[in-house]
Amino acid sequence: MFKQFWGSQGQQAQQRPQEGNNNPWYAPSASSSPGSSRPATPSPSSSGSFGAQRPTDRPSSASHVSPAEAACIINALKDKSVDELRKLLSGDDAYQNFLLSLEPVKTQNKIRDELRNETLQLARENLEKEPRIMELRNQCRIIRTTELAAAQEKLHELERRKEELLKLYSPASLLHLLQDAMNKTDEESESLHRQFLDGEIDLTTFVQKYKKLRYSYHKRALTHLAAKTSVTG
Repeated sequence: MFKQFWGSQGQQAQQRPQEGNNNPWYAPSASSSPGSSRPATPSPSSSGSFGAQRPTDRPSSASHVSPAEAACIINALKDKSVDELRKLLSGDDAYQNFLLSLEPVKTQNKIRDELRNETLQLARENLEKEPRIMELRNQCRIIRTTELAAAQEKLHELERRKEELLKLYSPASLLHLLQDAMNKTDEESESLHRQFLDGEIDLTTFVQKYKKLRYSYHKRALTHLAAKTSVTG
């Protein structure tokens, strides 16, 4: 940005030496004395002539220089002699040294160097972590090929057991189990009745056992009926 600002001013100044002594800025009358290297303040007529000769087709890139930056550049140039200004216009080294001496440029270069150093530090840290990353990657590969396969097999086994348990304790399965228990109790009570008729057990024993079996049978029958009604309803 400073190059753009100073470059536009430099183009104007480089054109003026070619104009000869007709330009009041370099005219002998513009100097305060022969021994002084400082430019004198231009006269009103000279200022008007200089303003008239200022190029109107200034590069648009110079408009990107902020007023504060332009003021900083002007402040650094205002005390320089004509010879010093000519050296800045004609010598790349002098111009480069002057540009690097400006505070905005110093600040910008400082920020650039800090960002570059931080980037390099992050890059070094990432490179230092590369062996650890490779180690973790190898561990993940081993886990994926060995432990993961075993874990997946165990998971499938657990899923099969879950399906079996769900089927076992489903309403239909429970009703079927309850029906089997009812039939078994009914068969036991019938077998006990035959034993009593055949005289294999006495009356007291028959009554106690038979009463218990029939109570269990009817209880299961009522539970089966209620459950079946609840499922179908």
